[in-house]
Amino acid sequence: MSHLSMEGMPGLIAPALAAGLVVASTHVPLGREVLKRGIIFLDLAVAQIAGLGAVAAVVWMGWDGIGGQIVAFLCALGAAFAFSWLEKKGQTIQEAFIGCAFVLAASLVILIFSGDPHGGEDVSNLLAGQILWVQWKAVGLTALVYAPMFAILLFRPETAKKFFYLLFAANITLSVQLVGIYLVFASLILPALATAKVQGRKGIVKGWCIAFAAVFGGLVFSALTDLPSGPALVWAYAAAAAAVSLKKLKLFNQTV
Repeated sequence: MSHLSMEGMPGLIAPALAAGLVVASTHVPLGREVLKRGIIFLDLAVAQIAGLGAVAAVVWMGWDGIGGQIVAFLCALGAAFAFSWLEKKGQTIQEAFIGCAFVLAASLVILIFSGDPHGGEDVSNLLAGQILWVQWKAVGLTALVYAPMFAILLFRPETAKKFFYLLFAANITLSVQLVGIYLVFASLILPALATAKVQGRKGIVKGWCIAFAAVFGGLVFSALTDLPSGPALVWAYAAAAAAVSLKKLKLFNQTV
């Protein structure tokens, strides 16, 4: 990267960094709840269904912007409440239906885009996102919606558990369109896995530290190498989570 482009890099990655941290602010506590409930692939399924709703709104109804957001949210909400009902039937059957829902929604997205010459690119954007090119306006609007969710998740955990599926659907609807399905999954699950044995707010704070390291490091790496930012961030999340897990394992082995 040239000296000129190096000088411009902070301005380039600043909105993306803000977007990644805004998403992580709620995804870290939500991911810990997902892990506790044992519904690891819930986020993938709901994210894919929200994406399907947004795609269908644009392609079939010509609705973009707020209209597309509403359709995406209703699809995610319907899926979330269906999975909530299935949770009462048992985790095994719920996980099976979650997997089926993900595959069906993903397949339908491909079918919708099958006649579009740019369909492959649109599917890739839905999955991997375009976080490096996110605008400040989108970051600000997302932060505004996330603020009450953040407050509930952090200061009213019992309320968050009671309305978990509603919060999850609303959150994922925005996250998918901001950062893509792959990064939604990574930011929910990887910090939660690395901090699974750390209780309470201490675990959430450690999860946020993992998220910050991953988002910052991944964006810088993506900008320097000109590699796609979404997949780079997913690997950065994995690396940061693995580093924390290995450090804990090393400390544990030293005490044995």
